[in-house]
Amino acid sequence: MNSRRDGSGASFPNISGERAPGAAAEIFAASGKFLGTGYYNPHSLIAARLLSRSRIDIDSVTFYLERLRQALNLRRSLYPDMATFRLVHGEGDFLPGLVVDKYGDYLSLQLLSYGMDARRDLIVAALGELLSPAGIVARNDVAVRSLEGLDERVEILRGDIPDRIEIEEHGLTFQVSLLSGQKTGHFLDQKENHLLLKGIVAGKEVLDCFCYSGSWGVHAAAFGAANVTCLDISERAIGLARENGTRNNVAGRMEFQTVDVFERLRSLHGEGRLFDVIVLDPPAFVKSKKALKEAEKGYLTINRRAMELLRPGGFLITCSCSFHMGRELFADLLRSAAIQARREFRLRSVHSQAPDHPVLLAVPETEYLKCCVLQAV
Repeated sequence: MNSRRDGSGASFPNISGERAPGAAAEIFAASGKFLGTGYYNPHSLIAARLLSRSRIDIDSVTFYLERLRQALNLRRSLYPDMATFRLVHGEGDFLPGLVVDKYGDYLSLQLLSYGMDARRDLIVAALGELLSPAGIVARNDVAVRSLEGLDERVEILRGDIPDRIEIEEHGLTFQVSLLSGQKTGHFLDQKENHLLLKGIVAGKEVLDCFCYSGSWGVHAAAFGAANVTCLDISERAIGLARENGTRNNVAGRMEFQTVDVFERLRSLHGEGRLFDVIVLDPPAFVKSKKALKEAEKGYLTINRRAMELLRPGGFLITCSCSFHMGRELFADLLRSAAIQARREFRLRSVHSQAPDHPVLLAVPETEYLKCCVLQAV
């Protein structure tokens, strides 16, 4: 596959050979220079994805076994004693369209592109040979698959997957649902950022917004918070957060509310409530670039309302997991929120995803998570 240009300078793909979705392809520049080997999908916004700079067989178990071994070696160097981590982060591990999370003896994966979905059996075979997992589940219930012409479903690919499994993070234990939890079951990308609570929550009142399974809230309570209020619109999520609080012997200092977070932030302000630490870790508001303007309003609203609820000297840990909400745009949005809240804030630190979600300089899309720590003046 290479490209040609028309009189206007626009570039079009020039395709020869097999044109079936997911077909292996050699990729060339418009000049004819060989770029590498990948796979092709005529129905996707991204027609070709690159897997190797060499001419190589991408339809063999050996190829995926070697890539997975390289990914595992990186995680072992990062987390030598950890059983739960992201094993494959798409392009960050030179496997575009593939996500694999390891939860102890179980694997939860997402096949996000036609090319990877077509090679599912090869990938499962390689994972089996490398890790001998007790079970593998495909969490393919994500909307991005529809852009590739794929259906959305959850499917057990190997072994058995229990309704709940237990994982450990920083000495705390969490119940995780690999079959029905958000993303692949747990938010592994925030595990480093949870430690930001240490040293700022002891004896304090904490508000955890969009709490999901309670990972931020449980960490806050374990680090000595006087009380933690957890908010989420999902009754299932609140139930899981409550259970995780109980498992870690901190539920007595935690309160759980099944509410619309936007509305609850508004009503807390009306009640005159104030907090020392607030965590905002919402789901991705921006699913595509064209939805960015509408999503900005949501981020602006929740951050302004949270800022209004902070005591002087209090901390706001605010996150965005939307790639299209870039760092500079997110910072500008936080400045606007502070102006609307009529509050002054210091930017204490800025963080990203955990290093088992590697970022490639050449692929900016591999970095998506922003986590800012602000302190009210």
